[in-house]
Amino acid sequence: MAAHTSTGRFADKVAVITGAGSGLGRECARWWAEEGASIVVTDLVDKRAHDVAQAISDTGGVAIGMKVDVTIEAEVEAAVRAAVDTYGRLDIMFANAGVPVDGFGTIPFEEFTEAQFDAVNAVVYKGVFFSGKHAARVMKPQGFGNIVVTTSAGGLNAYPGFGPYCSAKAGAIALVKSMAFDLGRWGIRVNGLAPAHGMAVNFALPSDAEVNGMSYEEAALAESGLAWDARSMFPGPLKLNRPPRLRDNAGVATFLASDDSEYMSGVVIPSCDGGNFARTSIPFPDDWSLEDQA
Repeated sequence: MAAHTSTGRFADKVAVITGAGSGLGRECARWWAEEGASIVVTDLVDKRAHDVAQAISDTGGVAIGMKVDVTIEAEVEAAVRAAVDTYGRLDIMFANAGVPVDGFGTIPFEEFTEAQFDAVNAVVYKGVFFSGKHAARVMKPQGFGNIVVTTSAGGLNAYPGFGPYCSAKAGAIALVKSMAFDLGRWGIRVNGLAPAHGMAVNFALPSDAEVNGMSYEEAALAESGLAWDARSMFPGPLKLNRPPRLRDNAGVATFLASDDSEYMSGVVIPSCDGGNFARTSIPFPDDWSLEDQA
């Protein structure tokens, strides 16, 4: 995890994070704990959840870990109850858990089975519903609360071969807006981030794979042994002197979870998009001319 200066921005806050055993959830759990939050670390893989909670405790933070399958409503409810029973309330629900589609983009759209469609939607879409529902039941009597949702650039634009996933993420974006509208009168705000780049390579790996804390781009760079060259290695318009990393998305999630965004609700930010949403699909090389486009 990249070094940073603690600001204490989450002092006395209580957060439940789903899918916190690896990737973006893990990054935020450790970061927010350093900033003073008490964290309920949840993951489908029990060991991952407890490993993150232990790492937080070992560095002076406050956390408990528990296994939660976000497709099972009772388990999501139990995570919220654990936050209230252990720490007295719930300030932040970070609905972050996600899974890719079977085949990771290799299955033709018309070949997806109903079971495959339902499996990804149960996590990516219904899991957000369960998280928001049970967070709201605690937050409404409190008169405050903050729900943050990890959506995806795939919920705004399509990824090839990811039809069920993209539709689930689009549904999650609609839930962000619906929850923001319905819950705002109780002082509850709901926002999301939609990552494109800088997401965890563990997302595409089996659940028993080592958690390495690297983005796809960082992992590919490490495997190649090459030096980073944005012009040849990064497809987006924005060219920086380093690859995208988990912290680029975690920074946006942290902003949304903190009081820095206190008067925002119903917003979905395309985090770490690298300028992709600024361009058309027409290919313009750096040295383009009108003759080239003719």
